[in-house]
Amino acid sequence: MNEKRQKSRNESASKNDESGETADVFVRGFEASAAVCESENLASTANMMEEILDTENLKQAVKRVMQNKGAAGVDRLTVEDLPPYLAANWKRIRQELLHGTYAPQAVRRVEIPKANGGMRQLGIPSVVDRFIQQAMQQVMQKHLDPQFSQYSFGFRPGRSQHQAVEQAQKYVSSGLRFVVDIDLEKFFDTVNHDVLMGRVAKRISDKRVLRLIRAFLNSGMMEEGLVTLTEEGVPQGGPLSPLLSNLLLDELDKELEKRKLSFVRYADDCNIYVASQRAGERVMQSLTLFLRKKLRLKVNEAKSAVGRPWERKFLGFTFTRERVPRRRIAPAALERLKVKLKEMTSRKRGNTLQQIVRELSVYLNGWLNYFGFCQTPTVLQHTGSWLRHRLRCLVWKRWKTSSTRFNKLREMGLSIGLAKEGAGNGSRGPWRMGSSPPLHQAFSVQYFRNLGLPDLMNAVKA
Repeated sequence: MNEKRQKSRNESASKNDESGETADVFVRGFEASAAVCESENLASTANMMEEILDTENLKQAVKRVMQNKGAAGVDRLTVEDLPPYLAANWKRIRQELLHGTYAPQAVRRVEIPKANGGMRQLGIPSVVDRFIQQAMQQVMQKHLDPQFSQYSFGFRPGRSQHQAVEQAQKYVSSGLRFVVDIDLEKFFDTVNHDVLMGRVAKRISDKRVLRLIRAFLNSGMMEEGLVTLTEEGVPQGGPLSPLLSNLLLDELDKELEKRKLSFVRYADDCNIYVASQRAGERVMQSLTLFLRKKLRLKVNEAKSAVGRPWERKFLGFTFTRERVPRRRIAPAALERLKVKLKEMTSRKRGNTLQQIVRELSVYLNGWLNYFGFCQTPTVLQHTGSWLRHRLRCLVWKRWKTSSTRFNKLREMGLSIGLAKEGAGNGSRGPWRMGSSPPLHQAFSVQYFRNLGLPDLMNAVKA
């Protein structure tokens, strides 16, 4: 396992080195002109474009775009095409950016399924536009992030979903046992461009940067060869969109701070914690009005509510009812996990048990990296037991006949009596057989550990 990890680290380092080399390809030869920019006062946002075009910032942007990979935009250029394209065209692009005449391409519309059903609309910029947005994001983040609220956790350096959940837990522990759960209706699709640009202009004075942001917002969306104008919304899929969303919603944060309310926000998920149902209803009513009038945003009434923290979910987690609440995985998240595990362990897939366990290991390790943050391991113990039971049923059904089952169990070291019991008969279904002592002995917890199946019970981080 350690050798595999080291190999993975070496491969990752090799990829980083390669992206660093490709980043040098297009900036080589432009360092002299960039050095002139470095002598200017970059602390002021009046010269933000020069800071964006700084050599080191551009190199970091190329590396980040190449590491993130991603699909091609409307021009079908891939991330591998980016360095040679920039080497041939950078001088022209740079002049257009400096003079405020750069025109982004339309974004390519794609749809991906949401975890809780429905489809999420993404707008994939061209790889060149992604590079420019990434360079902008790095500089704008440095200027804007220190101004954001300490209770905003989404898409910010050094902040995470786990920290947001922990902050919510502190509020509940302090005695605030009601939550105002606000869900913004199609937030990224309905952002008003004029409202957003008004907030951007209060923080950034470089007119070229403002024009470029507006150009990205109005670049249009292409679907099936047709481009439609985008008069509202911030397309998800570009590096700049999360920062712009934080900039807009920072006004909500400031309003909540002014009212001295206890809140936590991660992107467009915002929870406010109060002491009573009546207080929560007042906050919900006033904030719904504030969002509509000030930011032109609509609260999704079907998904928003005032309730108990243990009845609502936040970033996939909820809390226990105890005086000192513990973090637990939201029931909907557990249900989605089971649906996914059923798909991966379907008998129709035809993979061997070893192949299935390898796939499960990759998926579960990623899932546990996030949900292992819970503090109620019993539910993970039950889920792990259910998964092993399902795998036992899968093998038993694949053996098909009683004689095959008997011989296989004997090969695994079971006695004749246990092997006969494990072979079963027509009157006992696979689910009952999966819980029988012979199959438990043959396919023990240790057996699955040796195959590499993660132990959910022992994966809890807190």
